[in-house]
Amino acid sequence: MARTYRMTRRAERQAETRRRIVEAAVSLHGSVGPARTTFSMVAERAGVQRHTLYAHFPDERSLYLACSGLALERDPLPDAAPWPAIADRRERLRAGLRAVYGWYGRNAELASSVLRDAEHHAPTKEIVALRMGPFMAAALDALGAGLGARQQAALRLALSFFTWRTLVRESGLRPAAAVEVMVRAILGDG
Repeated sequence: MARTYRMTRRAERQAETRRRIVEAAVSLHGSVGPARTTFSMVAERAGVQRHTLYAHFPDERSLYLACSGLALERDPLPDAAPWPAIADRRERLRAGLRAVYGWYGRNAELASSVLRDAEHHAPTKEIVALRMGPFMAAALDALGAGLGARQQAALRLALSFFTWRTLVRESGLRPAAAVEVMVRAILGDG
């Protein structure tokens, strides 16, 4: 029986170490970005040796998957499934953009660093496509039904983190006002 207890205790310590490593990496990804985060930086922040980090995460991709998984577990991307049930196109767009902009607001620092690095860092680009790609496709389908090509293009612009940042962080609009600006731009009445 004692052996089982030791195995369980060991597993708990390993899980705690893994959690500290992932937390450290998420913190660094939000401050310096994934492209500039080294395994040495993660190990130091987590309080572990590099060989311990490699024992849990043998490569960058496995660490990125764990980090993105933790970030999305803490604050999942909005669920686009209910949006098509909103009959009024304007209200559907408002509901979707409010949800997306709310998520961007809660995750601005991490999203800014990660999406910036995804422009030039292949591993980050891969994980962003894996984690955010399906959501963006669902959001485009749910919100873009019945829209023409120009409106679809405006919708893509509206769903961009960088559009949200420009409207809310750089221009000082409240999120509700930013949503309204983009709804009007999409529907061509503003």
